[in-house]
Amino acid sequence: MNIKNRFSPKIVYVLLDGVADLPHPRLGGLTPLTAAYTPNMDSLAENGCMGEVVTVGEGIAPQSDIAVFNMLGYSFRDQRYVGRGVIESIGSNIQFRDGDLALRGNFATVDDKMQITDRRAGRDIQQVEAKEICKTLKQKIKFSDRDVSFVIKPTIAHRVCIRFRHAKIKLSEKITNTDPAYERINGMGVAATNLENMHINESHPEENTGSAAAAAGFVNEFSDQVIELLAGHRVNKKRAKLGKRPVNAILLRDAGSTLPKLQHIEKKYGFDFASIVDMPVEIGISKVLKMNTLRAGKINDYETKATVVAENLGHHNGIYVHLKGPDEFGHDGDAVGKKGSIEEIDKSFFGSLRRKLDLEETTIVISSDHSTPCITKAHSADPVPVLFSGKSVRRDGSARFTERYASEGSIGHLMGSVVLKTALEIVGVY
Repeated sequence: MNIKNRFSPKIVYVLLDGVADLPHPRLGGLTPLTAAYTPNMDSLAENGCMGEVVTVGEGIAPQSDIAVFNMLGYSFRDQRYVGRGVIESIGSNIQFRDGDLALRGNFATVDDKMQITDRRAGRDIQQVEAKEICKTLKQKIKFSDRDVSFVIKPTIAHRVCIRFRHAKIKLSEKITNTDPAYERINGMGVAATNLENMHINESHPEENTGSAAAAAGFVNEFSDQVIELLAGHRVNKKRAKLGKRPVNAILLRDAGSTLPKLQHIEKKYGFDFASIVDMPVEIGISKVLKMNTLRAGKINDYETKATVVAENLGHHNGIYVHLKGPDEFGHDGDAVGKKGSIEEIDKSFFGSLRRKLDLEETTIVISSDHSTPCITKAHSADPVPVLFSGKSVRRDGSARFTERYASEGSIGHLMGSVVLKTALEIVGVY
C-alpha cells in the first residue's frame, strides 16, 4: 500500500447532479431539498460549515460537463473549451483524434412541422431500441462527400454520441447546434431560457472557413436523413402500438474537434483522486483527468457506491462521487419525485457512508454541478449549496443541507473552480 495515501488526509467529494432548486407549489413552497427528510446529510451539516457556489460564472446556466470541470478546479478561463461532444465520445470509448467532429445527441420526438414535442422521446427508450435505430442509421446514411464517415453510439436512455471524420480535411467545431435548448459560448453549452415552441435548428458555421462550412453541412445532411429514415422505422411502429412517443429525430449540440490538453488532477493538487461516475460525460472527464474510475453498480445503486467508497479510500487520498438522480426529476418538472430521489440518496448513500467510514479521519464535501429547478425544467444560473464536514472543519451552526443554510453559511460565496482547493486547504494539504 502507498504510505503517502495511507496516512494523508482523506476526502470524499460528492456532487449531487442538479440537486439545487427553487420553491415549488407542490411542496408547499419549499424546495425539494428543504422538503426532503435527510437526517444523514443534516448530521453532516451540523458537523461542518456551508456556503453557496456559482459553479461556472454569474448568469451562466451550465451543462454538467463544464460545471463538473469547474467543480474539479478547471475553469477554462484562458482557453476555449473542447466541447461536450468530445468529452462524451471519450467517455463512450469512441476513437477520436484532432480534426474529427464529435457531438452529443438526444433522441427526440418531432411533429410533421419539425416542432420538438419531446427532447427525450418520452425518456423511456430501451437500449435494444437505441441500438437498432443506430444500426439502421449507420447502414443507410450517405453523404454527398464520399470522404466523410461517421460513428454513432447510443449510451444511456435518450443519449447518443456521433463522431464525423473526413479523410482529407480537418473539421472545425465552430458550428451552431441543431438542438435549440442549448447555446454555445466559447465552446461550452449554456441552457437556453425559453424552451417553448422549439424547432430543430439548421447548423451554421460560426466562422468563414471551409472546414466550418463542411462540418455544418455534414451535420445538416445527417439530421435530414435521420428524420427521413426514422419516420416509418419498425422501432417506432412498435412504440406506437404501445402508446409511446416516436424516436424520430436526433438533436445535436456541443461540437468539438480537438482533444483536451489538461493537467492531470494528481499533478494539479498533489492529491490522488479516484472517481465513481456513471454517465458518459463524467466518465470522459475522469479519463481526461486520469482519475481511476471505480466500478460501483448501476446508476441508482447508492448503497453499493458507498461501500466502494469505503473499500477504496485507503488506496486513494480522495474519491469524487457523482450521483445523477435528482437532475432527471428536475428536467421532468417532478418536484415530488425529486424530493424522493434526494431522500433515497440520503438514506442509502450517506447513511451507509456514515456507518462505513471513520468520520474522524475523513472530510466529506457535498455540493452540486448546477441547479435544475422543477418549475423551469432546465438548468439555471442559481447558486448551489456546498458543505464541508469533518473533524478539521470549523462548525458554523448549519443544521441542514439546504439552499437556505447555504446562503447563510460562514463560507460565503465561492466560485466552482476553488471548491476543491478550499477543501484541501481545510484538511491541511495546502
